[in-house]
Amino acid sequence: MKLISDAFTIKKIPKVFWSSEDSYNLKPKPLTFIFLVFGLFLFGLGESLLITSGAGVGPYTVLAQGISNLTNWSLGLSTFVISIFVLMLWIPLKQKPGIGTILNAFIIALTIEFSVYFLPYPELYPLKVLQVVIGVLTIGIGSGFYLICNLGAGPRDGLMIGLQKVTNMPIYSIRTTIEISVVVLGSICLLNNLDKLLGEVVGLGTVIFALGIGPSVALGITIVGKLSKEA
Repeated sequence: MKLISDAFTIKKIPKVFWSSEDSYNLKPKPLTFIFLVFGLFLFGLGESLLITSGAGVGPYTVLAQGISNLTNWSLGLSTFVISIFVLMLWIPLKQKPGIGTILNAFIIALTIEFSVYFLPYPELYPLKVLQVVIGVLTIGIGSGFYLICNLGAGPRDGLMIGLQKVTNMPIYSIRTTIEISVVVLGSICLLNNLDKLLGEVVGLGTVIFALGIGPSVALGITIVGKLSKEA
């Protein structure tokens, strides 16, 4: 119970003995680099579990679908534009990129590309929901490893960290607020296409992700931080 209560109050990414001192570090310790790759692999695997569950896509995919619906851009182009926009929000928040920011895109994309062929595609709805929950928890643990490396966050996590520093709110509440806002904005963009909105894009999995990813990431950071010796 204490672990869970700590997760709901954690505000900063902890520094442990294998954390990098500087996010610009291009030659991290081998253990730091291993944990970075491992964390990003888990993150990608969690995303794949959500995709193959068939219970609804993630919030940022809802937004990408919405933008695609309004502009006739491809889903890939919409996703790219969203990532660039989120990175631009880093500037006023004074967030620093690093090799983790670059590897975030490559490792997660490669993991999704290959893992979707080997993961289950459940037919029973309770199993679909269970797979979403497992995916959200996997992303949370993966986030714990790669964020504590302090080698640069991905666009979305960097936005979360930057807003946390500005507001001093707990990590889980910042992430949850972001995800819900993204789902709402994407859904508004899809209001003229309700069949697509309710039939293909937004599902129970989307809701579980939006409400659960904040606590999951905070729990992952707390668990990994406590399992490692503080710096």
